[in-house]
Amino acid sequence: MTSPSKTILCTTAFLVAMAANNPLAAQEGAKGASFVEEFDQLDKKLWYVSDGWNNGPHQNCTWSAEQVAVRDGKLELSFDAASGGERQYACGEVQTRQRYGYGTYEVRMKSATGPGLNSAFFTYIGPTDKKPHDEIDFEVLGKDTSRVQLNQYIAAKGGNEKLIDVPDGADSGFNDYAFVWEKDRLRYYLNGALVHEVTDPQKLPTNAQKIFLSLWGTDTLSDWMGRFAFAGPTKLEVERVAFTAEGEACQFDGSVACLMN
Repeated sequence: MTSPSKTILCTTAFLVAMAANNPLAAQEGAKGASFVEEFDQLDKKLWYVSDGWNNGPHQNCTWSAEQVAVRDGKLELSFDAASGGERQYACGEVQTRQRYGYGTYEVRMKSATGPGLNSAFFTYIGPTDKKPHDEIDFEVLGKDTSRVQLNQYIAAKGGNEKLIDVPDGADSGFNDYAFVWEKDRLRYYLNGALVHEVTDPQKLPTNAQKIFLSLWGTDTLSDWMGRFAFAGPTKLEVERVAFTAEGEACQFDGSVACLMN
């Protein structure tokens, strides 16, 4: 007969081994499952719409549900002059309700146009979720839409920016942006091609994060985003967002996750 103590030891060893072989489960709070969102409608069970506040004095617009819409199979996040909140401009953002861990993150989008604007696809977790500030970014800065900026934050430390050329410009048509996040590596892709790889453990986020899409502007961060000059309403358009958990099969033709198998 196996003694109870040996049974407990064996069970514990088994669970430890399973966690080591399942990085997604090992990330606390990573409950989000694989999905493909093609915006036939805005799924409120998946997405939370930011509404009625801003992220601080650097942001010259108020998040507004009025600037979030789905039309013709596309998510539209718009920026426009509009009263309400603490700012004279209104802008749009959506974020997932769940947190996601290691895997492949993908978006097909067309950025907004205009200096002082930021069209972003990123993951984030931070103090409001009682976690350190971790983040992985694709950001198109309206001052120069010929390039996209990559970056990641680890415990609120950034400084990992890299600019990648976007053929024909990020605001002239739809492009595919993706990153593959693993425990020991982070890879960024543009239109299916690997453009940047990070393996330094000091530059790799570890905390499960929410997925964000946003368009916002600034009057103060002109050195980074350009001097803001409102020239009329503009929008970020998104045709598809997808997350494929590490180790799972790719979910659509052309997915970067198909390259992982």
